[in-house]
Amino acid sequence: MAEKTSSSSPNLICPLCLDIFVEATILTSCGHTFCRRCLNKYDLTHQDLDHMVCPLCREITKLSANRVDDLRLNVSINGCVDDYHAKCGGMNAVLEMCQKCTPCKSLKDAVSFCRTCNYYMCDECLHCHQHLTVVFEGHEIVSMDDVIEGKVSIGHLFEKCSIHKQKNKDMFCEDCKVHVCHKCVLVGHKAHEIKNQVDFEKELRRKVTDLAQRCADKKAELEKNIQNIEIQRHEVHTAVQTLLDDVRQAYSIKAKELEENLRNLTDQIHALQHSFDDDLNVLKSKDRQRIKSICSSITLVDNDRLGHLETDTLSAHILLCEELDAMLKEVTDHTSAEAIKKKAQEKRFKPADDTRLDLGSIAEYTDHPSTATLNKKAQEKMFKPADDTCLDLRSISGSDPKMEVIQRVALRGGMSGMARYSQSSVAIGYGMYSQGIDIIDSNGGKQRYRNTPLSDMNCYDLVLQRDGALCVSTGFTEAYIYSSLGSRKGTIHVRNSRYFLRVNRSPTDEIIITNYGKQVYIYDPTGSTLKHTVQTKHDTEQAFITGSGLIVTSSCCDNPSVVTVYDRDGTAGESLQAPEFAYLYAAVDEQDRVYVASVDVDNSSVVIRLYDLDGLNLKERVEFNAVDMTLKDEWCDLVSLSPDMLAFACWKKLYFIKVSL
Repeated sequence: MAEKTSSSSPNLICPLCLDIFVEATILTSCGHTFCRRCLNKYDLTHQDLDHMVCPLCREITKLSANRVDDLRLNVSINGCVDDYHAKCGGMNAVLEMCQKCTPCKSLKDAVSFCRTCNYYMCDECLHCHQHLTVVFEGHEIVSMDDVIEGKVSIGHLFEKCSIHKQKNKDMFCEDCKVHVCHKCVLVGHKAHEIKNQVDFEKELRRKVTDLAQRCADKKAELEKNIQNIEIQRHEVHTAVQTLLDDVRQAYSIKAKELEENLRNLTDQIHALQHSFDDDLNVLKSKDRQRIKSICSSITLVDNDRLGHLETDTLSAHILLCEELDAMLKEVTDHTSAEAIKKKAQEKRFKPADDTRLDLGSIAEYTDHPSTATLNKKAQEKMFKPADDTCLDLRSISGSDPKMEVIQRVALRGGMSGMARYSQSSVAIGYGMYSQGIDIIDSNGGKQRYRNTPLSDMNCYDLVLQRDGALCVSTGFTEAYIYSSLGSRKGTIHVRNSRYFLRVNRSPTDEIIITNYGKQVYIYDPTGSTLKHTVQTKHDTEQAFITGSGLIVTSSCCDNPSVVTVYDRDGTAGESLQAPEFAYLYAAVDEQDRVYVASVDVDNSSVVIRLYDLDGLNLKERVEFNAVDMTLKDEWCDLVSLSPDMLAFACWKKLYFIKVSL
């Protein structure tokens, strides 16, 4: 139960638990103070971040390895809390409902409570209250024993107004967020929205109760969904095991056929060997016969009685295989796990023809472990038959790789920069003539981004961090970082820029800055510290950092246009180079795959290729068929929204592209 504090201790209440501070702990960035246990609870939902966002002002406080435990205690507040407990009888007094008398200074235990005065009273004050009938006639007094035992309720207690001493602060000003009395309303809050304090608390309690119920419902729903996912996982494993058994059975059949084929070939080879042996034996026999004849002849001619004769002799030789209310609104996926089981059970094995010694293969496709996405991709695996001239088992794969434009959107001005906003939407920045930022989704919906004062400012490039913070390039030398609520958190200054700054972020929210020079600047997520500078071989317009820490760069509109991969020491792999007057725009997706768009404005063509990282080199996996897009300018941008969707922008046109692998 919350400890009752007097008007003399308004600064001893934790803004989170609304109780007297316990181990008051200070956030170093802004100075706001909370209970250490409250901060630990609040931090449980932010374990993936290296900082804490203040619940009151949204300022960021960096956290060390021990997180909240390393934050400093607020010695001043903790001292005041100790003094307050000592004055009021300590914590046990509160827990035992040993409330002190409030009208007098005796600090005796209260024995009664006056509902009319809103005062706790000791026995002496009660005696005065009962006998001074001229002053206290009609006042309603209840016993503290009845209050403690729950027989009566003392109702709502109002704090006295510090200006109008005898008036209760029984109103609440919505505009100023303060409790006021009726006279204060007339004096300083005439045009403000005022609510009765009791009604305000009831409304707030209803909201909290509703949120608590929704939290409980959502928790139960998610737990049930987790159980369902495990059930479907078992079904999927059963279906996959069936598929594996089919492949092994097919292998067994093919192995037997191959063994028979081996025996046939072996017999043919042995027959050939016997045939050659027979032919050689015939030759050998003939030569032996000739030797016999020669020996016989030499015997005949080597005869002393015939004299010296000459004889001629002859001889012959014959024969190489991707805060308490937004989370509750997120839609829970109830269908993917069921669909996974159904599609997995529909898999069938179709044997191949028997004319090539090849077992086939199972195509590999990886995705980030979103349950719905991962299992959907697993379901799309099919056993793909080899053609009729091959002796193999068939292979398991998805459909042929392709790209398709699913939405074309006309922009309100010339695009200067583009960034991923969600898995199906982008943020478009406009500079010079059409300032501000638009959010556009794959259904063609548009809205202005109004969380920052950028509606009338140039936005040459932008990127959103995981906590909703926005980094915006506004010119040649500066980029600003805004919180999700619109307050400016930091400024990045870069010198010697040839053109406006380009911005991006790493998977860990490091901020990447390029300025058309031969450097890539890497800042910490707040933009306050330059962590690393990477020297590049070419002028660099775009830069991305992969999950493994490699840096993918593109020179974009430079001629020649190149895409190069570096490590953080500046060691480079072999560059991809575009033909003359074609320009390369890169995008790295959440699986560290690299898409490269080759833009040829003169021929109005865009060819997009997908590459895998092979060390510091790029290994081409797919060249997609040309997509139908209109080009008006060489200034373009390419962004990966999800493993199966890209966004491509060219001047005043935006395209959402579906990718099928």
